[in-house]
Amino acid sequence: MQKFTVHKGLVAPMDRANVDTDAIIPKQFLKSIRRIGFGQNLFDAWRYLDEGQPGQDCSNRPINRDFVLNQSRYKGASILIARKNFGCGSSREHAPWALGEYGFRAIIAPSYGDIFFNNSLKNGLLPITLDETKVDRLFSEAAPFPGYALEINLEAQVVIKPDGDSYHFDVEPFSKYCLLNGFDDIGLTLRHAATIRAFEEKRKIEQPWLFT
Repeated sequence: MQKFTVHKGLVAPMDRANVDTDAIIPKQFLKSIRRIGFGQNLFDAWRYLDEGQPGQDCSNRPINRDFVLNQSRYKGASILIARKNFGCGSSREHAPWALGEYGFRAIIAPSYGDIFFNNSLKNGLLPITLDETKVDRLFSEAAPFPGYALEINLEAQVVIKPDGDSYHFDVEPFSKYCLLNGFDDIGLTLRHAATIRAFEEKRKIEQPWLFT
């Protein structure tokens, strides 16, 4: 998992509340569990004017030019700001996979679906919770200024605006530790690989019948 320490990136404002996981990555794309190949279908029903299918070449599909991510000024955005209850709905882990593969490193919203929030943290995507007044201010500042960017410092737990003003955010200490070090669940386990191997070798000697 990619470490998250300090990130500065272009902001894309998605002015919608209650964005569910089926909107983030529609159900027809859930057949694969390889964690890759979902970025091109992020917000598929909103980005395109036709219905997407798994494995489809998206380069020639008709796009919805009114959708925020199809506007040239937001090309390359890596921070998404959204309204309350982002990521509600079903528990599909494909949603943070799609957001991450598209290029997003962080989301800023007033609230999230609980399972989506936890899945994001486990996949290197930082969901930042700010109160609605602060999120409103970010929307009002981002909309009129092409190239609006934010800096996120996870160690200091602050979002820094272009004018130097900053917003503090909370993050659970264990999740912060994992993000700073790039540890997903597998990475956490592999820190103890030598101990695990030693345990298995000892068990082969003490309980050989388990290995015959």
